[in-house]
Amino acid sequence: MNEFGLYISVQEAPFDAAAEEEAVRAGNPKVGAVVTFLGLMRDLNEGDRVEAMTLEHYPGMTEKALSAIVDEACSRWQIEGVRVVHRVGELRPEEPIVLVTVASRHRGEAFRACEFIIDWLKTRAPFWKKERTEQGERWVEARQSDSEAEARWIR
Repeated sequence: MNEFGLYISVQEAPFDAAAEEEAVRAGNPKVGAVVTFLGLMRDLNEGDRVEAMTLEHYPGMTEKALSAIVDEACSRWQIEGVRVVHRVGELRPEEPIVLVTVASRHRGEAFRACEFIIDWLKTRAPFWKKERTEQGERWVEARQSDSEAEARWIR
């Protein structure tokens, strides 16, 4: 955690979204808005049923990339706190994968910062996803829509 109330975790363990949301604003009466994005594992991708997904990453490098994304958000918007929690390891449908929670004085700042963080996380953070389907395992390719979402924020 640093002076802005920032917290980043890459972990195998499940997380409590409500507790993370509470932690981003607790004890800070300046906070007037909290926006949370919770990404869940789907059971369907590219028309195929997905039984499980394994997320891999490079420890140290991943946290550094997430920190750079959050630092960029803090330079663009007035943020009181940010929490980013991303799971790795094996996940099943309906399990939370990623949480981005942003606290700010006003809702507009919180919405924009949260959207920016998840958009850049999808393309700039070094995570690799392997799905297990009835047809076997396959690596998940990057989506064009994620690159387009990232591009909206490039100055």
